[in-house]
Amino acid sequence: MKRIFQTGRLGQMINRIRALFARNEALSFNIETLSDHDNLYDAGMTSFASVQIMLAIEEEFDTEFPEEMLTRRTFASLANIAEAVSKLAKQAV
Repeated sequence: MKRIFQTGRLGQMINRIRALFARNEALSFNIETLSDHDNLYDAGMTSFASVQIMLAIEEEFDTEFPEEMLTRRTFASLANIAEAVSKLAKQAV
């Protein structure tokens, strides 16, 4: 599937998250070939890679995932991750 450049606030967040994935050398798949809703674990993301991505996201968005959000579902897709980060940003305001 070809990636479509996203617009709007959530779309921009997905693009930033996608860029973090692209820079992560622990991933065994090309994030550019996946849609925003494709399952990242099915694509080959490991638990180790998900922790690395989580840390990169926390740094990129100056936030911290609470324990209850540290689930496989939260990190299953780019869209899920963006929704979680959006929710955290709203709580911080």
